[in-house]
Amino acid sequence: MPGFADLTDRLLPAVVNISVSSVIRPQQDGSDGPDTSSPNGPQTPPYPQGSPLDKFFHDYMKHKHQDGAPERQVQALGSGFIIDPSGVVVTNNHVIDKAQQVTVVLNDGTEMPAKIVGRDSQVDLAVLQVKPAHPLPSVPLGHSDQARIGEWVLAIGNPFGLSGTVTAGIISSRKRNVEHGLYDDFIQTDAAINRGNSGGPLFNTRGEVIGINTLIYGGAGGDSIGIGFAIPSDDARGLIEQLRRNGYVNRGWMGVSFQDVTHTMADDLDFHADDGQPGKGAILSTVKAGGPAAKSGLAVGDIVTAIDGQAITGQTMPRLVAAHEPGTSITLDVWHRGSRKKVALTLGKSPNAPDPLPSDTHPPAHPTKTVGNIGLKVSVIDADARTQYQLSDSQRGVLVTRVFDSGTAAARGIAEGNVITQVGESEVNSPDAFQAALERAREMKKSEVLLLVQDNDGMRWVPLPLEAR
Repeated sequence: MPGFADLTDRLLPAVVNISVSSVIRPQQDGSDGPDTSSPNGPQTPPYPQGSPLDKFFHDYMKHKHQDGAPERQVQALGSGFIIDPSGVVVTNNHVIDKAQQVTVVLNDGTEMPAKIVGRDSQVDLAVLQVKPAHPLPSVPLGHSDQARIGEWVLAIGNPFGLSGTVTAGIISSRKRNVEHGLYDDFIQTDAAINRGNSGGPLFNTRGEVIGINTLIYGGAGGDSIGIGFAIPSDDARGLIEQLRRNGYVNRGWMGVSFQDVTHTMADDLDFHADDGQPGKGAILSTVKAGGPAAKSGLAVGDIVTAIDGQAITGQTMPRLVAAHEPGTSITLDVWHRGSRKKVALTLGKSPNAPDPLPSDTHPPAHPTKTVGNIGLKVSVIDADARTQYQLSDSQRGVLVTRVFDSGTAAARGIAEGNVITQVGESEVNSPDAFQAALERAREMKKSEVLLLVQDNDGMRWVPLPLEAR
């Protein structure tokens, strides 16, 4: 059987190593972690297993700083590939997330500082730009939709800091949903992918990038056991173009929530395909008033079976909707109370805020307060917060904008986007009022308070210890 040596010689110059420098500093609230202004996620985020920052944060949490400890600068490594000779590099978002400095290292050892042009945490993509003295070798994006299970693939990257490593395997499966995110559609491969391969390319035998290596299922040490996952190039292509153009991804929005139609649900609803088998699709559970779906006449209980002629399920619908930019008109095939119809719909703009870039110097959209000991940041519920977190105009309380892993709030299941409406019997509508209610409880020598918390499932009382764990 012919080898891959000639192909590898051609591809290696376009694959880069990415070195990330981050600063760890103790926080004023007593927790530790990388300093970040991002409103999304905890301070020490659960990086996907196998990502280059995963091991660092795992080790870091074992050896927390003492109060007053100095800042520490840490390094992490990942992979990427050049898609334009002018120096445009594609990688994973989790490779460069929280980075203070990013350096791209070419195959010949040349190092260049990189600017983060755009990033998207929801699909885990980022685009970097370097300024080379001369055009760089680049590789094209292929068509992953044409790739077949069983075809040969090559993965090239920087596992464990070992630059220029090439592994070969086959496409093991397609369209994998591993509950990594809302838009899962991974290529599965048995080509060995390890820590540091994140962001690197998965090539077909024509030298085209058909995937961006992102996740692994690892053994006891998180090492490769032959189950790796890559973002398909046909999913990434449009997103990369948006990141290059805008710095963020504009996703279409229907204004609905939905579930996958199970066989049991299909039988209960007498919803069947033409061949008599249980029907497939996404059943609407809520339709936001005034949203695009409501304006098009969709209602709770309707089942969307196809978008622009492409059959969908509850798992694939988010990705297909988000692939269109706001303002795009799409046609839905809908099952409505026993009859089928087509519905024209113009997508709106997703209310989710884009990921901030490191160069952003804008102040927070809403004033926040860090509440020590319990590990929370809360803010007032202003117009921006209502839009970002889809809160009603009548919603009152304080909005949870961050939950730190080291606090008691995280241990009790409080999450970003929750709203705290009461502390005991006292209503709270501002961060200062929330802080004052906690201080009163401490003055009364209480070791615990009851918080009335609203989340997606409704209202619940949460007993919360006042002292840090």
